[in-house]
Amino acid sequence: MTEVLVLVDHADGTVRKTTHELMTIARRIGEPSAVFIGDGLEGAVEALAEYGAEKIYVVPAEDVTEYLVVPKAEVLARLVERTGPAAVLLPSSFEGKEIAARLAIKTGSGLITDAVDLTVEEGRITTVQSVFAGSYTVVATVTRGTPIITVKPNSATPRPAAGRAERVDVQADVSEAAKAARIVETKPRGKSERPELAEAAIVVSGGRGTGGDFKPVEALADALGAAVGASRAAVDAGWYPHQFQIGQTGKTVSPQLYVAAGISGAIQHRAGMQTSKTVVAVNKDPDAPIFELVDFGVVGDLFTVLPQATGKITQD
Repeated sequence: MTEVLVLVDHADGTVRKTTHELMTIARRIGEPSAVFIGDGLEGAVEALAEYGAEKIYVVPAEDVTEYLVVPKAEVLARLVERTGPAAVLLPSSFEGKEIAARLAIKTGSGLITDAVDLTVEEGRITTVQSVFAGSYTVVATVTRGTPIITVKPNSATPRPAAGRAERVDVQADVSEAAKAARIVETKPRGKSERPELAEAAIVVSGGRGTGGDFKPVEALADALGAAVGASRAAVDAGWYPHQFQIGQTGKTVSPQLYVAAGISGAIQHRAGMQTSKTVVAVNKDPDAPIFELVDFGVVGDLFTVLPQATGKITQD
């Protein structure tokens, strides 16, 4: 079978759920080969093998991770030339999409971003995207070069399938041009008991209707084991940090359950959450646009509804 390159998303060797999803998707179209860039391989081998990695291309951190995304794109471009893969899969994160764009240019290939499904039809890889805030579903194929595809988190259920995980060392050989921008300092983000927003299976978000009080939103999220999100209005008002913004100019989420509390449902917000599997909204305004796309809607005050829901969940 033809190889499918999967860029491993990890934190010092701890493989993120998005990579398990990509490995699962890769098995639909070929033989998954993980591309591991950076340190911590020892902690990642078992996780990659468990989800079907037949090969692990190992790229040392030196001259790669300290120079932003350009060297990573260069390394992937050389691997594409060397292996002739059926496709290259990357997570639809800010970094993943930038790497994918640079890789597409370097290899003269077609690029599809934010795919939510991927299949093979008549020997060609076909992707599905949900665009314009869910108004359209687009089915697309790459017509030139190697398909470069970024996939939204939670687009597939990770399914284990043992792989050989054969190690293949790769020299970075980064060009001087790729070193034009260098990382001079990094600061670890404060630890949280909540799941990563983009990867969370359940997300509870608050908007203008919170009036700046996110306590009911956070309490419900903690009861559900969910991540907390916020609308642009809440973030712009300074009520919640920017890294939790969901929408066209924020993060894109695709959880199994999305709870919108006090969010009107403007198209900018829809663009960031409209691929959620089940959507629940709580809003005092019965005419709020958010009710047009929900599976379940509650017309009521979030400060009354959310604590009741939290109490019922914790009681049970």
